[in-house]
Amino acid sequence: MRYNPNFPDLSFPGFLKSWRKRRRLSQLDLSLQSGMSQRHISFLETGRSNPSRFAIAQLAEALEMPAAEIDAMLVSAGFAARSAQHAWDDNTRHAVDVSIDHILQSHAPYPALTVDRVWNVVKANDPAQQFFARAGARGDPNLFRELLTPGPMRDCILNWEDVARALLRLLELEIARRPNDAEAHELLDELLELDGVRALRDTPAPSTTAPVLTLKFQIEEVLLDLFSLIATIGMSADASLDDLRIETLLPANDATRAWFENSFP
Repeated sequence: MRYNPNFPDLSFPGFLKSWRKRRRLSQLDLSLQSGMSQRHISFLETGRSNPSRFAIAQLAEALEMPAAEIDAMLVSAGFAARSAQHAWDDNTRHAVDVSIDHILQSHAPYPALTVDRVWNVVKANDPAQQFFARAGARGDPNLFRELLTPGPMRDCILNWEDVARALLRLLELEIARRPNDAEAHELLDELLELDGVRALRDTPAPSTTAPVLTLKFQIEEVLLDLFSLIATIGMSADASLDDLRIETLLPANDATRAWFENSFP
């Protein structure tokens, strides 16, 4: 089954109903969790009543919606998104940027990068840029496309099938988190058209897997094992911050650690 980026109903009633069903809540359940009457929720879902910003905030909290989906729900009801109402001041933006840069640079000599919700690279430290270049990266700004597209980068990943399954799973989880994200749906459709990717997605994964998936690279006759740690910014109500991911790659054995320390001192 392919994801379809053309969604049938992005009106506020359709938005609210789809999120309530995603959370497997009845109107009564949502009433109890949001502090709103079941009758009012019913009227909102049929379009007989229009929501206030406060009502949307109550519903979004009860439904545990991501920041970007809350913005989309506000827009569907005719309001400005929260991010448009609360622009960052220069000091806050600078503090966040400096903190992220500190994490990336402090991770050297190992690769670290910041990506958005669909893994477009926002920033990368020097070891990440040099490592991907040595692995044959084409320079695609999207890390999913870089790793899944046939070519030198894909060829040097010895356990590419396992890695590809994991990447597709990450993207599908992002789509589950933000079901109205057309860009994520379109990217998944694009990736599934790449050689071998759809067949891989439709093939059952092995019944036994390692507790931690390592990325096994062969670069210039050297075998490197890396595992990934992904961090997010906690307690963010801003969609642009909520979408950021900081991925750090770490050596899974002493030989890999020594190679990075000697290659990127």
